[in-house]
Amino acid sequence: MFGLTIKQLSAVLFLGTLVLGTISCAASASNEEFFGRTEPPADNVLRYISGDEPESLDPQLSSTQPDARIFLALYEGLVEYDKKTLDPVPAIAERWDENADSSEFVFHLRKTARWSNGDPITARDFVYSFRRGISPELTSRSASLAYYIRYAESYNQGAVFVRDPQTQQFLLEKDFTTASNTIIPLSQTPLTANVVEYKPTAEEPTPDRDTPFHQLMHSPTRLTLPGNEQARAAFLAKNPKLQTAVAGREFVKVKGEDIGVEAIDDYTLRLSLTQSTPFFSGLLANQFFRLVPQKAVEQYKKDWTNPAHIVTCGPFKMKSWRPYNELALVRDPMYWDAANVHLDGIRFFPLADQPTMMNLYRVGEVDAVANHSIISAWVDSVRFKKDYMAAPEAAVIYIVMNVTKPPMNDLRVRKAFDMAIDKETALKWRKIVKPLKGVTPYGIFPDYPEPKSNSFDPVKARQLLADAGFPVIQNSNGSYSCPKFPVDQVEYLFPSASSNKITAEFWQAQWKQNLGITVPLRSMEFRTFADFRSKLEYKGFAFGGWVGDYMDPFTFLSIFYTPENDNNTGWWDQRYVNLLDEANRITDKQKRYAMLAQAEQIMVDAQPIIPIETGTVNWTKKPYVKGMYPNASSLFPWKYVYIERDRSKWDYGTPSLAE
Repeated sequence: MFGLTIKQLSAVLFLGTLVLGTISCAASASNEEFFGRTEPPADNVLRYISGDEPESLDPQLSSTQPDARIFLALYEGLVEYDKKTLDPVPAIAERWDENADSSEFVFHLRKTARWSNGDPITARDFVYSFRRGISPELTSRSASLAYYIRYAESYNQGAVFVRDPQTQQFLLEKDFTTASNTIIPLSQTPLTANVVEYKPTAEEPTPDRDTPFHQLMHSPTRLTLPGNEQARAAFLAKNPKLQTAVAGREFVKVKGEDIGVEAIDDYTLRLSLTQSTPFFSGLLANQFFRLVPQKAVEQYKKDWTNPAHIVTCGPFKMKSWRPYNELALVRDPMYWDAANVHLDGIRFFPLADQPTMMNLYRVGEVDAVANHSIISAWVDSVRFKKDYMAAPEAAVIYIVMNVTKPPMNDLRVRKAFDMAIDKETALKWRKIVKPLKGVTPYGIFPDYPEPKSNSFDPVKARQLLADAGFPVIQNSNGSYSCPKFPVDQVEYLFPSASSNKITAEFWQAQWKQNLGITVPLRSMEFRTFADFRSKLEYKGFAFGGWVGDYMDPFTFLSIFYTPENDNNTGWWDQRYVNLLDEANRITDKQKRYAMLAQAEQIMVDAQPIIPIETGTVNWTKKPYVKGMYPNASSLFPWKYVYIERDRSKWDYGTPSLAE
């Protein structure tokens, strides 16, 4: 069995899944400390099952967790995740300054940072990468993460400024909004009033803030309008004052050069934001903000991630890539901290079938598996072993509903399908998860108020359907039917992993039992599914889930900040956005949490999702794998991971996350 490719080995193990499944279930009655073999690999290379096949090796195109783990090895940004807490720690930026209201950040880069081809990394690489990620041409699903940067949203949405052709003056936003609904970004308040004074150092003898571009960032916000002529005309028709003001003016497209990203010099980068964003430094660890190589991207276009062309900047670089089989990386000697990278390489194996994952792990062919790899039927066989990782997870599972299409555009219908699911029974079957009330995970953010959500109430659910024009009929045998419901207009779409199929069948059974509606099921390969769902091409329902990008409730609430990107429902409410913006200007934690919770309740009441569960990390690693912690997002800075051959230093239990 040893020496086979992971694809061949998976096929062998698939044929023996029932046998091995019986063995693994029986193992719970034995005295084995660990789940399977614990012989370290002969070489210094970690073998890791990362999950589904990568959607892309472009960090600005994929927003999935399996891909994010690969990106942590190949690319780096200004900051990196702490291996335990996920707090931001210095990466290519060795330090940074933040003003008093968290609306401006200045990053000081390492002069030793290099691309994998040996080229130096400068602040201009970040300017290029950020502009590219936000550009409307790239159509990144994660672009909204950068909307805190000044004019980033306008650029991404293809908006235009309005300029007087005679005076060259731009119309200002403040002149066309009423005082009652104007929110003045704190970055526009006088700089001397809120900024923390930059202290000169030997490396930086003068302050780094007074450039013409920086002054522009602190000037009143320019008015922006839709770039599309038809959409702009419809918008102006609703505002006669604005329509008159733009007459005779010219429309200037918002460009990448307008967003608040500035290379002050080769090793100093400044980011000017639209508002107070206290969590922004943590957000910058997300894959979207990791560097991409301008030369390779411009030369090879979409093919720049091919093994022959790819240029990276993380602790590891590409060795080979066999799609649906193996992605092999080796330590990059050009990496600025190569001396502290412990592994010689990593072999990422893309697999989605959970029994196969765990059987590969049990026979010792891999050293660790992705989170959520242990199916519910196996949990009791595995969770008491000393290589099982048990810890709270900043992750949520929910069902998204396409509110832009009937019948799910009716709130009553959405609530009916929510109330028809007995979630308590589902969670008892899942064993290790907790209930979800909204979109923020339970137990991760102490003192954050939980929203009020629907309870299981099939009687009320049937009444809501009847109110919406779809009466539910009780049959003579006690079952229900709903003949007027347009079943052909709905389906439940889910990624093809085996665990998703099991839960999909449970939702289907619940809706059939309690509403008399059999919702068709449809599976799709994850790399296709994510884009299909994002474009709202699905009808009815789809699997939804989110893992926190940083440790703040806003990482979950921001999913619905815009109707595009990772929203996946089409629902959007300006009241929700205003409350989030207002909350992020509050420095008192409890008051901020209270206002964030108010916003979440608006979303919960509108029911664009059916909340299901708060996650728990559910994976295994061999005891000789060290430096790999069950942090709340299951994201691992691979430079800290190593293989320990001294058994006395192995992990005999879940490694502590305590400082």
